[in-house]
Amino acid sequence: MTKNTTFDKPFTRQEPIPEAGIEQAVELMRTGKLHRYNTDAGEISETAKLEQEFADYLGVPYCLACASGGYALHIALKAAGLNAGDKVITNAFTLAPVPGAIHNAGGVPVLAEIDNNYCVDLVHLEALMQNGDCRFFMISHMRGHIADMHAITSLCEQYGVLLIEDCAHTMGASWDNQASGTFGTVACFSTQTYKHINSGEGGFLTTHDEQIMARAIMHSGSYMLFERHGAAPAKEVFDQIRLETPNYSGRMDNLRATLLRAQLPLLSDNCQRWNQLYEIAEAQLIDTPGLELPLRPAKETYVGSSIQFRASGLSAEDIQTMVTACAARGVELKWFGNLDPQGFTSRYDSWRYLDTPPRLQATLDILATTLDMRIPLTFDADDMKTITAIIIEEYSALTNNLKQAAS
Repeated sequence: MTKNTTFDKPFTRQEPIPEAGIEQAVELMRTGKLHRYNTDAGEISETAKLEQEFADYLGVPYCLACASGGYALHIALKAAGLNAGDKVITNAFTLAPVPGAIHNAGGVPVLAEIDNNYCVDLVHLEALMQNGDCRFFMISHMRGHIADMHAITSLCEQYGVLLIEDCAHTMGASWDNQASGTFGTVACFSTQTYKHINSGEGGFLTTHDEQIMARAIMHSGSYMLFERHGAAPAKEVFDQIRLETPNYSGRMDNLRATLLRAQLPLLSDNCQRWNQLYEIAEAQLIDTPGLELPLRPAKETYVGSSIQFRASGLSAEDIQTMVTACAARGVELKWFGNLDPQGFTSRYDSWRYLDTPPRLQATLDILATTLDMRIPLTFDADDMKTITAIIIEEYSALTNNLKQAAS
């Protein structure tokens, strides 16, 4: 590879929907029955089938398909009993829909520091719980990094905090052989285009708690059609809450469900494919002096659909120079330390609607040099070698120039 080598595949291109899903979607469109409750007598909708299949995949009794992952987070809080003004702990390193969901539900986000592995800092988390005024912890498994979930659940039990998992980046992942999304009282998943199964927009809410699921189904906009849900509690559970639970109308439709049903059986194999690509990039980057990658604990089974690393020794101006240089050669990096939000990427102190968020120095220091790269399955092994070689070249050239300027 030469200095002039560029990469010409888009970082936002996903694999096509499986042909079986396309054929089923076309057949569904011919019927016109896109709404999840538009079924004939005795018919099970595509959305209800998907909910049962995802519940079976995850090993939980209840699953609700939603219009988006962010919507699932919103109604998870409402269904779990959040009252206006209640404080909700969440990671300071996450994407904007997480604090947005807390705000939308009437809660007040309380931000926790992160550690060098991009997971919530357990010492700061316990300090926040010790205050006694936070009844909820919405943990964000941001960019697929899973904290010690046994320690997390132990803290939640000790301080009486209800755990909600944001699994937007960990569908298919696990901690100590237990699936991500099965540690908390509630879990939420995303099926937005850049997640592990793709319906453009969409999400799931899962739980073992029948009361929470009944309220979530009513919140989603079931009207009095809740008996058409398969992975749901019995009718008697709804009898208690059906007239007192608001309708927030955020259902998934049958068309998106059809697309997801075709992808779900491929998920496990695709997770392995992501990890093969991730490991190629990891092996090259980790051997480059100055580039720091997070540790992946032995108990973590991750899904490497993106990779994060820190370019140490660089100023904010230097980081921007590196991002621009890589982009000129076709490699798209995101910088989580940028003061100005770009695309999907923002830092916690740019969420100005929060009430004067504290200065979380550890998080700011970590994000200051953190670069992020999406790994789509449209890339292959040779692509990953080319991409990482470009990153290493640009970082090395930049740091060498800085050394020469300083000498």
